[in-house]
Amino acid sequence: MKTRTSAILWCFFLGAFGAHKFYLGQSGWGIVYLLFCWTGIPSLAAFIEFIMLLLMSDDEFNRRFNGGNAPQATTSVKDSTSALSDLKRLYDEGVITAEEYEEKRKKLLKNI
Repeated sequence: MKTRTSAILWCFFLGAFGAHKFYLGQSGWGIVYLLFCWTGIPSLAAFIEFIMLLLMSDDEFNRRFNGGNAPQATTSVKDSTSALSDLKRLYDEGVITAEEYEEKRKKLLKNI
C-alpha cells in the first residue's frame, strides 16, 4: 500500500526525474519526466505536485492511489452491524413492531 508521506518524499527529492510517478504506479508519466528532465519542466511540475500532495488528505490519497475506499466499506459494515443490534434491542423491548423490525432489518442487510 502506498503512503502519502513516501510519495511526498519521492516527489521532493527525485520529482524532477519522475520517481514519485513511478512510486504511484504512473509509469508512463514517469518516463515522460525522465525524457524531459533536462528541460526543467518536470522540476516545476514536481514542485506543484509536491504542494498538492502536502495539501491532499489521506482519504483522498487512498481513493486516488490505493484503489478506492476499502476502509470506508469496513466502517459501513461495522455501522450496519451496530445498527442491527440496536434494532434487535428495540424490537425485544417492544418499542417497534415485528413489521417495522423486518423492514428496517432488510434495509440494513442490503447495505452490508
